[in-house]
Amino acid sequence: MSSLEGLHVDLTIVLGRTHMPVHMLLRMGRGAVIELESSDTDMVEIRANDHPIARGQVVVTGTRIQVEITEIIPKPARISDPGTTIGDALSVSDALEEAAAIMAREAGAEPAEGA
Repeated sequence: MSSLEGLHVDLTIVLGRTHMPVHMLLRMGRGAVIELESSDTDMVEIRANDHPIARGQVVVTGTRIQVEITEIIPKPARISDPGTTIGDALSVSDALEEAAAIMAREAGAEPAEGA
């Protein structure tokens, strides 16, 4: 089994955002509706480990809700400082590459070529 198979990446799709006072939040109950500062045609943000990696469009087909990726968010200059965490990488492939390098360093081995 590959050492990366056990790696977990939290994916989040951000449909919209809003601000509200705590007292309004505390008054909400079952069935309450929170209006977002976005429309049904706005792009959604796709985040991996709480870092933006892409944007997409919501697609509803029957009872399925899907997100079609329409834009990959470019990453900044490569982060290669010792102690860099997976959350510092902005793409899933970079996160996997960083994880492999970190695990290899912790095991006292050199990372495999391309990892």
